[in-house]
Amino acid sequence: MKLIVVTGAQKSGKSRYAEQRALALSDRPAYLATSRVWDEDFAERIRQHQAQRDSRWVNLEQETDLAAHGFAGDVIVLDCITLWLTNLFTDCEYDKTATLIEAKIRWADFVTVTPQTVIAVGNEIGWSLHAETQMGRHFVDLHGSFMQFAAAQAEEVVLMVAGLPMKVK
Repeated sequence: MKLIVVTGAQKSGKSRYAEQRALALSDRPAYLATSRVWDEDFAERIRQHQAQRDSRWVNLEQETDLAAHGFAGDVIVLDCITLWLTNLFTDCEYDKTATLIEAKIRWADFVTVTPQTVIAVGNEIGWSLHAETQMGRHFVDLHGSFMQFAAAQAEEVVLMVAGLPMKVK
């Protein structure tokens, strides 16, 4: 797997950049969406994201089992690590240690079955306000640890700032 990690703040242009990169690499990339429909707001966000992608895209959805994508093409946009970790954190009953272990196991499974270029999107949530709850702080810690783990494996890391890509690695 060739891994490109695209990170940045919410609404920094991460997904748009990842999609543009994917289309530059392939005429028929896949979009591996990880979001659960938590409420009507999330459902609307998902609809908007889907509407932005045209018929060139193969749309896949995997809330937790990334390795089950079944895609045989050249490029996958994984959007996003943050929502995937949220799903796992919920499933692991908000235990950050158990979630990190589970995430690394599932990531290894994903890497094993994925020879494609993967452009993985994830948020930089540790740059915002300090989480008010213990559960929130645990998720920020978990997320930061996993993003470091993924970035260490990546051939390239791009930080998005105000819609502009900054190559970090």
